[in-house]
Amino acid sequence: MNIERLKWCCDDFGVDLEELPERVDIAQSTFDAVLNGESGFTFKQLKKIADFFNRGVLFFLSPEPVNEKKVHSPQFRSIANQKPELSPKIKFIVERAEKQREAYLALLEDLNEEPVAFDISGLRRRDPYAAATWARQWLGLEEENSFDEYRAAVEARGVLVFRSNGYAGKWQIPKNSSIMGFSLCHDVCPVVMVKKQAFDTRQTFTLFHELAHLILDHDSSIDDESDFYSHSANEVAANRFAGALLVPDQFLEQVNLNTKPNDPAGYEDWLSNLRKKWGVSTEVILRRLMDTGKLPRRDYEGYREWNQKRPPLEPSTNSSRAYRYREPMHIFGDGYVRTVFDALSAHQITITRATSYLDNVKVKDLHKLEGYYAGV
Repeated sequence: MNIERLKWCCDDFGVDLEELPERVDIAQSTFDAVLNGESGFTFKQLKKIADFFNRGVLFFLSPEPVNEKKVHSPQFRSIANQKPELSPKIKFIVERAEKQREAYLALLEDLNEEPVAFDISGLRRRDPYAAATWARQWLGLEEENSFDEYRAAVEARGVLVFRSNGYAGKWQIPKNSSIMGFSLCHDVCPVVMVKKQAFDTRQTFTLFHELAHLILDHDSSIDDESDFYSHSANEVAANRFAGALLVPDQFLEQVNLNTKPNDPAGYEDWLSNLRKKWGVSTEVILRRLMDTGKLPRRDYEGYREWNQKRPPLEPSTNSSRAYRYREPMHIFGDGYVRTVFDALSAHQITITRATSYLDNVKVKDLHKLEGYYAGV
């Protein structure tokens, strides 16, 4: 075993070598013997270590030093440089998203199909408001939309949109993590990851905030909650893009300012119908009203102060396990899953290959999901 590669993994993911034995459930004495060159790990033990670091076993057997540029993509390094304090769990999810993108491209290659081009050449101005107006037409959005409809529109333009699990699992962004989403910039099949939220409206805003980074910045990005209120130029522009795309100026004419409550606690009911119609949060509408001079800043700040005092709602984790087979659809998107089943039904890929494209879902769950799509 290449001990230097083990040490590199510990440094890369912020894990102390001294705490690793307990984390992977291997006796400290076994580790000490290996580090002293007195013995080696069994294959089962090495597999535990490899799984912990999201690596293959052969990674630790290679005698070569780690070439970080080969191990981590430019997109991963860009995100890690933005937030060096990222937890191992978040880093794993970024790597998983990259591998899932590679799997999707491999699937299209099996089908002899070209991926949908992420073509933003029609965008003439990088101003976030002008870009938002262009993007709404580019996406073909109607006035009324749900998160799933927004997601489908973005996917139709060549972006893979993944959403994390709400319950514990390898695709869950931990509940105690402040990370809301990230984007991986590629000329072909860029990726947006959105954290599962109690309200679809928050997911929707994250989706378009991350899309803004792809369109305006041409760079990968990762955002925590504080970034959505940051004064940095890139984050302000991403927020303006997302807000103006979701609630264009003409939509605001439908807001009856004469019926605005004096108490911020009444804003939810006041904007309820429009909020549901546009698939956005109350805060997004209020922010757009403020930005266009239709609402005083003190009213917007008053709502934010009131809203922050409310107990947070967590994504529901009480869904029946009988429906867990649908998770690939929720995580990877309807278009991705349909592509897999179209290839399977046309006998262009095997069942084993199909499960690998869906993150190694169990065969029995694959058949259940296939039946769900077939209406069985």
